[in-house]
Amino acid sequence: MAERLIHLNAFENASPVNISSGLWRHPEDQSHRYKDIRYWTELAIMLEGAGFDSMFLADILGIFDLYQGKTDATLRTATQVPINDPLLIISAMAAATRHIGFAATVSLTYEHPYSFARRMTSLDHASDGRIGWNIVTSYLESAARNLGLDSQIPHDQRYDRGDEFLEVAYKLWEGSWEDDAVVIDKARGVYVDPAKVHKIAHHGRHFSVPDAFLAEPSPQRTPVLFQAGSSARGQQFAATHAEGVFVHGTRPEVIAPVVANIRARAAALGRDPRSIKAFAVTTIVAAETDEEAQAKYRDLQSYADYEGAMVQFSGPLGLDVSKFDPDQPLTEINPNAAHFTAQLFSAADPDRVWTLRQIAEYLGVGGMGPKFVGSGKTIADEMQRWVDIADLDGFNVTYAIRPGTFVDTVKHVVPELRRRGLMRTAYPGTTLRETLYGAGQKRLRDDHPGKRYWRG
Repeated sequence: MAERLIHLNAFENASPVNISSGLWRHPEDQSHRYKDIRYWTELAIMLEGAGFDSMFLADILGIFDLYQGKTDATLRTATQVPINDPLLIISAMAAATRHIGFAATVSLTYEHPYSFARRMTSLDHASDGRIGWNIVTSYLESAARNLGLDSQIPHDQRYDRGDEFLEVAYKLWEGSWEDDAVVIDKARGVYVDPAKVHKIAHHGRHFSVPDAFLAEPSPQRTPVLFQAGSSARGQQFAATHAEGVFVHGTRPEVIAPVVANIRARAAALGRDPRSIKAFAVTTIVAAETDEEAQAKYRDLQSYADYEGAMVQFSGPLGLDVSKFDPDQPLTEINPNAAHFTAQLFSAADPDRVWTLRQIAEYLGVGGMGPKFVGSGKTIADEMQRWVDIADLDGFNVTYAIRPGTFVDTVKHVVPELRRRGLMRTAYPGTTLRETLYGAGQKRLRDDHPGKRYWRG
């Protein structure tokens, strides 16, 4: 069985629906409170009390508009719309807590590193070093269309631009200000020593940033870097930059080669492969007994929304599935749809021929990830199995209903993990990076590529 500690993140977003379509209709669900700052501070306090590493806030910059060729179904089902900016709720949660971290999704495709770096440094200061960044490049045409582009930048080019974006950000975060640049010498009238603040003189293909950073170094300097790219180019980007990766799969045997590949690529780049922490996305349905949890799961399934699930399925598939009979096998609908579905689901049930209705039923509670259903003991057993087989470091726990899913996880699963010695009872330090790596590791590791820009 696994001996390493299991890390838990809460997977949230500032919207009524993240990935469980239709569950906002459940009588116990409070998703309508997504715009209430008290919802977020209460949740953060509870999760910190349970020892969660962080709250991970997903985001999206466009609207799903492929299903039926319009946005009506997206709006009716609140499928990741309306959605607020996740960065703007972090300060309040940080003020209400002391240890839990906050990682937000921000697409570098539609940011400039000079201004973005300052926003993240400001949050890292405000939270005393508890900020992470989930790096994405965005895939929705609606985002490109509304943010100044005629069409989406091709996939691999987005990552090429991303590499340069990170280079600029590292120069700003790590290399512009020396650690002791801020002296606050009242007698001499010197707040900052000018000799210890440096222009970064970056002139590249995508960005020109000649001058010094605007902000003084924060506790972590560089926020903890997460990434969830699944393509070959995305995995190479993760191996280069990420400190944590989010992986998807219906079985641990599916995830294991992805994790192994990212670790191998990282080792080839001179990084310690164990320094990349791998988190599987999962949904937990927990209760006192397995029978109660299964009944709870069946109840949740009764609220799943076919239309909302198909809105989400059409997005990454790149196909308007509203044109097809929900009970027609995907093998008869579209070769691309059949191939896409096989990649996602066949490992869970290799002999099954999926229909759209069956996919919607699967996606309705917890999206494309696995569902851990049972008592605390049963779920802890399953978590250990996944950690062992897939070489995971923890889980990104998404919700079916909010905050009920997290309340049940804290009540039933966390105590069992702690009883087994698989989850810590106290935070090791004050920053998010220390939560991942241990006390004293506030800054980038020496083998991380961003560290080469550090001036000290």
